[in-house]
Amino acid sequence: MLSACKTGLGKIRKGEGLVGLTRAFMYAGAREVGVSLWPVDDLSTAALMTEFYSRILERGGGKTKITSAGALQGAQLKLIENRRYSPPFFWAPFILVGDSL
Repeated sequence: MLSACKTGLGKIRKGEGLVGLTRAFMYAGAREVGVSLWPVDDLSTAALMTEFYSRILERGGGKTKITSAGALQGAQLKLIENRRYSPPFFWAPFILVGDSL
């Protein structure tokens, strides 16, 4: 998960498509990469990442069969429940690219 601002952006190259950090991580062998599409708020991002990784750790303990996509969705829904961070600006810039199996 690349939780800094605009990590999912890049440059369009003819014949190559979008070239940026996401592609670099995929070429390096990552099956999936989480990125942000616009500038993000530090506090809401910290809350989202804490919730996301808590859900990922639960997966590792065998308690549940949650995917990374499911962990991100659950973390985003948790932020939506928080009145302060419910506007999409705070949780919607984060997406997963790749295979979330």
